[in-house]
Amino acid sequence: MSKKHYGVIGHPISHTLSPFIHTRLLALSGIDGDYGVFDIAPEELDQKFADTLSKLDGFNATIPHKQAVIHLLTEKDSTADLYGSVNTVAFTHNQDGTYTSKGYTTDGIGFQKALENAGIEFGKTVTIVGCGGVGRVFANTCVPHGCKLNILECEAALENARTFADSLNERYGEGTATVYATADFDGESDLLVNATPIGMFPKVDACAVSDSVIEKAKAVFDAVYNPTNTLLVKKAREKGIKAISGMTMLVYQAAAAQTIWNGSEFDPKDIEQLAEDCYKELNK
Repeated sequence: MSKKHYGVIGHPISHTLSPFIHTRLLALSGIDGDYGVFDIAPEELDQKFADTLSKLDGFNATIPHKQAVIHLLTEKDSTADLYGSVNTVAFTHNQDGTYTSKGYTTDGIGFQKALENAGIEFGKTVTIVGCGGVGRVFANTCVPHGCKLNILECEAALENARTFADSLNERYGEGTATVYATADFDGESDLLVNATPIGMFPKVDACAVSDSVIEKAKAVFDAVYNPTNTLLVKKAREKGIKAISGMTMLVYQAAAAQTIWNGSEFDPKDIEQLAEDCYKELNK
């Protein structure tokens, strides 16, 4: 079997854990493959897709390409349609030199698996801070489980959040999602989710919500994974609330990409160990 080639595209993308994660996952699967990093500016995407990316067996996409790459694909999985973005592309190469390309989004399954692994349930009420791309993935993952959503946003982004909430209410029923200005919200949550970069290194002294909101949550998930424990996670744990950061999700969504590419399945213990090793890699 010939060696397989994968990679991740983004801009800028000088610092990414994807090669570290996928190299380990390939080794766990017994697959002879490599994984590179491609810093591609938005205006270069179409050309690079044709002359470079299409020669790979698959690639992952991060900001700013998760939506921009869609028009280049020959097929989309249902997850790509649901979330309106793509983070994983798989190529099938034909003997005549042609190929097909199919896009998927594995962020949702990564989020769900990370919660399951930590023993955290969605519950009846989920509060999501942030309504950008990752926040919308979280929302569309929670709602099919019967959750009601509180969507929190800063004043400048409230209109976009309301438009998104309207689409959820139209699809799943009135009252599914309610929008609040983050500073005004003081309600209870079965699960509190930070889908913003607030608290990310180097601004580690920032917290996405007030202490009052944290105290009224039964569990906390922070999509930020650098630092290892964000201020939000620390505050929640100090109050005896189960809380996890985003590293396990990062590894699980990568594992889901490997399943798409190679049919690989992984032991949850291996995923947990890889997440721990990723933190060590970050702190080098």
